[in-house]
Amino acid sequence: MTSIPHIRTRRPALRHVSDINSHPLKYYRHKIKVKYLKLLYNGIIPANPVFVLLLGMCATLGTTSSAMNGLMMGVATAAVLVCSNAAVSMLKNLIPDKVRIPAYIVIIATFVTVLQLAITAWMPALNASLGIFIPLIVVNCILLGRAEAFAGKNGVIASIVDGLGCGIGFIFALTLLGAVREFLGTGHIFGIEVFGEDYGMLIFVLAPGAFIALGYLIAIVSRLRGLRAQGQ
Repeated sequence: MTSIPHIRTRRPALRHVSDINSHPLKYYRHKIKVKYLKLLYNGIIPANPVFVLLLGMCATLGTTSSAMNGLMMGVATAAVLVCSNAAVSMLKNLIPDKVRIPAYIVIIATFVTVLQLAITAWMPALNASLGIFIPLIVVNCILLGRAEAFAGKNGVIASIVDGLGCGIGFIFALTLLGAVREFLGTGHIFGIEVFGEDYGMLIFVLAPGAFIALGYLIAIVSRLRGLRAQGQ
């Protein structure tokens, strides 16, 4: 008699919730991954600090005359946001409830001071371009809002992810607004010429253009969110 060869079969992948539930460790990892991804995604699109929550308008309108300025301001704010969220989360049990807001402001101001000294030392051109808006990061509503609403009530890792999500959303908003204003005002994007400056509309480089461009972008985002809600 000929023996039937043994065929090794691969173990099926975890495709259903029941399969995940049967493996506690994998289920726990999956749950944490989903939680952090939701935190990250929430700050970028559904609760974008500029287009949805309308926070940080001073920096948004004042530093987005070009895409590069918007990008750099967004990166600087995001760096302070992540660091301050982590520090607030670590110190939340040591800060008395009655002085938590002043304490949060001191923490934020500390990171902003470090950032400003670093930019002044290593990137003087960026410091000259952004000017007073770098120290004004201290009073940005996004930083104090996330410290009070999230970092002061959650763990360090979750607070870092939350700060990263809001920071990426802020970078995206400022870069997009800066690119639109630079393109319509000068015909350039990140300094690359798309059409001649003679065809640009100067108003978009000036302060009124910031309000006009931001208003249209907020309207577009609001419309897209409405269409998505209807589709669901």
